[in-house]
Amino acid sequence: MRKTRELYAGAKYHVTAKINRGEFALKSPEVKELFLHTVRRAKKKYSFELRSFTLMDNHIHFLIKPGKNESLSRIMQWILGVFARAFNKYFHLKGHVWYDRFKSVVIKSFEQLIATFRYIFNNPVKAGMVENPEEYVYGSLWFIRHKRFDLVEPPRQYLATALPEFFTKTE
Repeated sequence: MRKTRELYAGAKYHVTAKINRGEFALKSPEVKELFLHTVRRAKKKYSFELRSFTLMDNHIHFLIKPGKNESLSRIMQWILGVFARAFNKYFHLKGHVWYDRFKSVVIKSFEQLIATFRYIFNNPVKAGMVENPEEYVYGSLWFIRHKRFDLVEPPRQYLATALPEFFTKTE
């Protein structure tokens, strides 16, 4: 029996989803763009704030806050399901794209929130994909630095104070 998902009205969540069999299905820029297109569509269909994200080659990270009366599960199931169908259609495949249901952790403190931002921003650096997180074009820090707020929300003022290594660099 699977564990019940912890959900709270107004909560922020660190969500992860892994590609099936550990494959690098998200490796190509075309597939990453397909995923981002799916998230843009979801933002028109559902009310949620995407505070941070990164698309790795074999998994994703979101820092997400569902809107009032929205379901995290419904939002994520729609994004992952619509992307899986588009991915399979694009590559003429059948079957599972995602390994399992998505994982989510409720952000319960300011310290945990800041640690989650830092973790998501630095994920491509840790994986050796880039030297600086703002260079990674499939992560929210790149979108924030380029003032592209069609996917990610504009950063709150507290981020510059709490994460100066990301927000006090000269433009």
